[in-house]
Amino acid sequence: MRLYIFESEAILNRPVAEIFDFFSSAGNLEVVTPPWLNFRILTPPPIKMQAGTRIDYRLRLYGIPISWKTEITVWEPPHRFVDTQLKGPYRKWVHEHRFEETGQGTRMTDRVEYAVPGLIFAPLIHKFFVGRDVERIFAYRRVRLDEIFG
Repeated sequence: MRLYIFESEAILNRPVAEIFDFFSSAGNLEVVTPPWLNFRILTPPPIKMQAGTRIDYRLRLYGIPISWKTEITVWEPPHRFVDTQLKGPYRKWVHEHRFEETGQGTRMTDRVEYAVPGLIFAPLIHKFFVGRDVERIFAYRRVRLDEIFG
């Protein structure tokens, strides 16, 4: 299984606690996810975020409905948390969120380690679909966060 790493960083002009609180609300994931994914959280609110919390989602990718279940595997407020796919479109998906105070606000870093399905076709699937989609999703997220936090 070939692993891919995606990293993204943004400086948000707000304190760490405020940014972490925003991401601590599972419902805000819908706010920063592109509309073309038709992303919906299925787990009924309120969702208490902590290590061990499991969240069910539904999305639509290329017209195909996909169920996704993640678990918060690391919870270190207000600096870090990790969500790990238990069931979903990837062979592996581990998304680490880091939040660090800087002189300009909060440095938010996303690091995703993932693997795609497709066996021998996985590199082509990644090159022509998944890699581009991951980049588009996080580019949208950066734009939305800039709109929300300035």
